[in-house]
Amino acid sequence: MLATLVIGLREGLEASLIVGIIAAFLNRNHQSVRPMWIGVLLAILISLIVGIGLHMVEKALPQAQQEALETLIGVVAIFFVTGMIAWMNSQGGAMRGELEARAAASISKPGSYALASMAFLAVLKEGFETSVFLLATFSVAQSAIWAAAGATLGLMLSVVIGWGIYIGGVKINLSRFFRITGAFLILVAAGLCVSTLRTAHEAGWLNAGQQQILDLSWLVAAGTMRSALITGMLGIPSDPRLIEGLGWCLYLVPVAFYIYWPQSHRPGLAGAGRIKIGVALLCLAVSAILFLLSPPRSIRFPNTAARVMVRKADVASASLSDQDTLVLARPDTTGTLTLPLPQPEATRGEHDGLPSRLWDINSKSEPSGLPGEVTYSEIVKLSGGRNPIGLNPTRYPGPYHVKWLHTLKASVWTTNSILLDASGRNSLTMTLSDGGLLSPRTLSVRSIPQDLKTDLVLPVGRWHVSDDHISRVQMALVNFKIAQDEWTFWARILPSILAFISLFLALFGARNLVQARRLAPERFHSNTGQDADDTTAKGHHHAA
Repeated sequence: MLATLVIGLREGLEASLIVGIIAAFLNRNHQSVRPMWIGVLLAILISLIVGIGLHMVEKALPQAQQEALETLIGVVAIFFVTGMIAWMNSQGGAMRGELEARAAASISKPGSYALASMAFLAVLKEGFETSVFLLATFSVAQSAIWAAAGATLGLMLSVVIGWGIYIGGVKINLSRFFRITGAFLILVAAGLCVSTLRTAHEAGWLNAGQQQILDLSWLVAAGTMRSALITGMLGIPSDPRLIEGLGWCLYLVPVAFYIYWPQSHRPGLAGAGRIKIGVALLCLAVSAILFLLSPPRSIRFPNTAARVMVRKADVASASLSDQDTLVLARPDTTGTLTLPLPQPEATRGEHDGLPSRLWDINSKSEPSGLPGEVTYSEIVKLSGGRNPIGLNPTRYPGPYHVKWLHTLKASVWTTNSILLDASGRNSLTMTLSDGGLLSPRTLSVRSIPQDLKTDLVLPVGRWHVSDDHISRVQMALVNFKIAQDEWTFWARILPSILAFISLFLALFGARNLVQARRLAPERFHSNTGQDADDTTAKGHHHAA
């Protein structure tokens, strides 16, 4: 509640001051204030529509897209509040004179709505900033009702204070007010950096630096006053991550130094230029170190073949060869079966959320090593100890001539040229003739006796790769994805950002040096460079 109250008070007071200064100027010049109030009300209405519209769009989106929208709103809010703090800290005391000068220029223009447009744009800017910043703050607040109450109270107080300043009944040191509230808002914005980085991760945009660095559950237990203060107001969670801690520090420290560094110790144009170029070189050096000294990550898959299970028994192993074939082998290595995996026949898809390639195989062959003639008792053994239906030993005593057919159906998934999963059915049929049979009979083999030597690798029945192999491959892929995301961020994305920042700072630093050279060409080259800075940079304490 306190965070939204300060936001509403500060932004509302800024808008109230602008409207009050314009209204006082119009009254002194005997001009109607009605067009101005029309512009103000229209700006307030548009700001409300923007805020409500963004909230409704956010709630209508799926969860991941809600997090993405909250991330974008958070970035915009951080940008707005930082610019607002910096501008009001440097220009708050001179705001009245600047606005009256702009009003004087507007009143001389034709048309009665020149100042109305000025008030409309000023209030619209503040209203839009307030809507975005409050919406971002609501997303991390523990109670939306209290957050809304704080914002409403802050806006009402700002209107009262603004009216009091307008009629002359309230005296307030605006520079001190904006500096004090600015310190609080810097903390709020730093916490907003943390929550924005968190929603960026939940949206799937930022997966690096997610290692937890602190356990603050003892400090910010849910439902306590400390939690409302630290998490609800300052945005600090109970489980801060590495990237969130870096974001908090990298925002808070530079902004606080920039805003609150004593005016008497601020460098002039040339000094500011040298500092910017120095920081640019430092950023460039860090970028180069991260880029060059971060080796690419490699994936480590299980180095053992997958176990093949049939009715919970370990009967064979499965692996991929270099020739794009699936190799099934007996544990005693007495037999192997190779199944080709032609690349054109693969279909792309997902297996348990992992990108993979799938082959559906239907292989038929005539096995070797099986007898060409069987008796009825041998058929009973091959049928799992059951009498085969439709084969009467009294009418068809045998022996029977037999023809064997082996059918192997398999579904094979691979990822990164590694076997991810495989399953299927292994079946054997025998077609009987002679032995008194009037016509051939086809029977399914249910089990193969151990004394029957055959080149079949798998027993008959359904088979599949062991679950532990699938889990190991999936874990290896997840770990590789995490490591790859870390490497991409720290070795590529972050160095690129630092390089861009260094280029930005170098350009602005060079501009400061050129401006200083033009203002004092002789003293710029003197040995007393600091004196030249102090002389030439009056009024340039906040030079960009």
